Amino acid sequence: MERCFRLATSIDLHLVSAAQTRETAIGGVTSGEIGEGQSVVWRGRHFGRWVTHTSKVDGWRPFSYFRDVMTEGWFARFEHEHHFAVMDDGTRMRDEIRFSARHGWMGRMLEKMVRRHLIGMLRRRNALIKRAAETEEWHKYLERSGAAPSSVRVAKESRAHRWDKSVVGG
Repeated sequence: MERCFRLATSIDLHLVSAAQTRETAIGGVTSGEIGEGQSVVWRGRHFGRWVTHTSKVDGWRPFSYFRDVMTEGWFARFEHEHHFAVMDDGTRMRDEIRFSARHGWMGRMLEKMVRRHLIGMLRRRNALIKRAAETEEWHKYLERSGAAPSSVRVAKESRAHRWDKSVVGG
């Protein structure tokens, strides 16, 4: 569970998982692991335009939960909760995102498209966390800030693959 939690806080892992949007960390914590009270400024290409998004970690219970919230960016509101639990078959990770778009009725029309985009991003990120946690790949992301436990299995099914509108929607 600790390894999965720490991989989820890895800026470097996030950058690899978001390569298709050319996302970079341009401010705040730009590499290594982000922690309680810290912020990161992301810049990436989404829906054909460059978008900047600043997130701050405002909830922190190692190694079971953390929450990041948007402090500046495209959304009117964006909250992302990360939950971790030990299960018989490994570690269960569950993401909950609540967001709402700016720009009135036009933004609300785009929310369905944004929801699909976010689910795709989370699936890629969680697949990378799973792969890294279950192989020696985790060293690449966590080595510089200390070793994580050596025996961790991530459950085959992540909640991100079974999201419904009530979990993702704003």
